Amino acid sequence: MPVALEGALIGAAVALLLVASEYLMLRKAVDDRAKRLHRKAEFDETDRKRINTMLRFSIFVPPAFALFFWLIWG
Repeated sequence: MPVALEGALIGAAVALLLVASEYLMLRKAVDDRAKRLHRKAEFDETDRKRINTMLRFSIFVPPAFALFFWLIWG
């Protein structure tokens, strides 16, 4: 398997892990906030922006991993 492809696949897995962990932590915070305020659990604007920021960041992780793998082991 080419080194750059291997790096891209590892980067995709890391990006997926980052997005999933951020979502799960935000979901827990939203549930705690809803329980404390006796409201329905909903993401507010700040929470949505955090998720969108993480999604935009995760787009650049696989190419960056591919580049670094190619530079180091290629």
